[in-house]
Amino acid sequence: MKSPTVENLLAAYSQGAFPMAQEEENWEVYWYQPDPRTILPLDEGFHVSKTLAATVRKNIFEIRFSTDFEGVMRKCAEPRGDDSGTWISEDLLQSYLELHRHGFAHSVEAYFEDELVGGLYGVSLGALFAGESMFHRKRDASKVCLVALVQRLRKQGYLLHDTQFMTDHLRRFGAKEIPNTIYLERLERAMQKNCTFLV
Repeated sequence: MKSPTVENLLAAYSQGAFPMAQEEENWEVYWYQPDPRTILPLDEGFHVSKTLAATVRKNIFEIRFSTDFEGVMRKCAEPRGDDSGTWISEDLLQSYLELHRHGFAHSVEAYFEDELVGGLYGVSLGALFAGESMFHRKRDASKVCLVALVQRLRKQGYLLHDTQFMTDHLRRFGAKEIPNTIYLERLERAMQKNCTFLV
């Protein structure tokens, strides 16, 4: 499978799986369910450094929600530094664009002088937000997007913010790893509640 349908994607996320395309295997899509699973707390466990909090207060970036979903995805798919690979194939990108058109995928965007300089995107289903990828072209732009995302998720009553794999970047925000069995229990509860991302 190279182009999962909206139905494929929604079924997978509701059961704790997500897709990644393998460039070295002609962009074949594989489904993953890591154990342990990384989540970002939506309570006081979410940590924002004093320096980042100051940057947020300065309003250096204009934050927008889902105004250029495709632009964010394409920038997330671009090579980064010495890493020339990506798991976002053109087919997979088109699948997520369709998911976005159906109201299940969203982006948070940071603009500086009306230029898109940072962003992230993910899937919203029930009370789950599954973060997929982020990028930045200006320092702290993606971090400010993440703060804005968590604020939005809290405001809208989301229960679970999945970030899939642990990174040093996420660890600084208070991300934690939990057994997949626990993640699936929390996911089941999240699927029983409907949240609206855009307000």
